[in-house]
Amino acid sequence: MAQNKVVGPEIERLIQLLARLPGLGPRSARRAALQLIKKKEQLLVPLAEAMGVAVAKVGVCDTCGTVDTTNPCAICADPKRDRSVLVVVEDVADLWALERAAAINAPYHVLGGTLSPLDGVGPEDLNIESLVERCRSGEVAEVILAINATVEGQTTAHYIMDRLTGLDVNVTRLAHGVPVGGELDYLDEGTLAQALKARTRV
Repeated sequence: MAQNKVVGPEIERLIQLLARLPGLGPRSARRAALQLIKKKEQLLVPLAEAMGVAVAKVGVCDTCGTVDTTNPCAICADPKRDRSVLVVVEDVADLWALERAAAINAPYHVLGGTLSPLDGVGPEDLNIESLVERCRSGEVAEVILAINATVEGQTTAHYIMDRLTGLDVNVTRLAHGVPVGGELDYLDEGTLAQALKARTRV
């Protein structure tokens, strides 16, 4: 028995597009679409306007690979950033997370993913060559590999370290181990083992 159409094609299209977003399945997308439609003036209209502006103005920074409305982006154009340090991240979301932490005032380099032979992602698919070029400029003294502690992330980190061998840059990585406020009983064995290996003097 064919299912009756509950909404028109325009609303169905909105639901289908929302369902493609990370963290939103078909049910969540339907709820989100209904909320947008119910509050058309407060939510849907401003969202449509903001998305129109984003389509017209947002692009990728030629220098670091992040997204912004200017090129170079606001971070690359900031004269107060410490140019001797370069923070390498997998994705723009990681850059935003580090900026929220406000732990370092340096420029970034967005790889655009990690090496994954099973998924057909090789070095030529990532922004690794442009990273090497930035390091060859002589301005960068330290490269911080702020890459996720996954198998693909570690493989990518090793590849980058090999590519930077011979250049006059110090390559460091983020420490892995017990998070601030973390309780040992709730941590996995891999995290505990890494924390013990990376222990520091007090």
